[in-house]
Amino acid sequence: MHSAALQLAPVLAEKSKVPFYVAGGVLVVWALTVSAGLGLRRAAFPFSLGGERVVIAISVVLVLTVTSMAVITAGVPAHKASAEAPAGTPASPGAPSGAPPAGTSPAGAPSSSAAAPAQAPASKKAAGKPAAPASTTLKLAAATGGTLAYDTKQLQAKAGKVSIDFSNSSPIEHDVTVAQGSRVLGATPIFVGGSKTLALTLAPGTYTFYCSVPGHRQAGMEGTLSVS
Repeated sequence: MHSAALQLAPVLAEKSKVPFYVAGGVLVVWALTVSAGLGLRRAAFPFSLGGERVVIAISVVLVLTVTSMAVITAGVPAHKASAEAPAGTPASPGAPSGAPPAGTSPAGAPSSSAAAPAQAPASKKAAGKPAAPASTTLKLAAATGGTLAYDTKQLQAKAGKVSIDFSNSSPIEHDVTVAQGSRVLGATPIFVGGSKTLALTLAPGTYTFYCSVPGHRQAGMEGTLSVS
């Protein structure tokens, strides 16, 4: 009887909780019958050991049946919930048939990964090309009237290529020579009239410019060239 009740319980529970109420009612009626109807009126009930076992067995079966009904009808069966899930919950939509897969570029659109290599050589070429050194052009002239002097004693330039445009309108021949300490770095030809240009590449430091004609430097024809 107990196994039959357990087999029928899931079928009945899928429709309603009526089986639970029926089983509970039967258990209540049985309990009242045993206790009030028979136990109080007949002192010898259940009359024998066999009768006592029958009463206990029936009571146990009814209690187990009611408990099983309570558990089974407490919620929607698992297989029913799983069957209703696909109908109530739409499947997550996949990518549209016309849309490209994730991580790919649409047709006609330039790929960033393809554009990167094309730009890399240009940037590498620009990075590898050294910056052109600074170029400074200075003006220097010999004093007119035969005076052994330049028109300035201070010249300033940026490190890199330095050009000195030296003009000599004096009737005396002159030149301009650049040295650092005792080392001569360059000089224009000695000339009278016109102009000459001395081009040097100089690092930051202090240099001396002067006229190399004998006696002219000693007479004061010199100055300082500061390169920064």
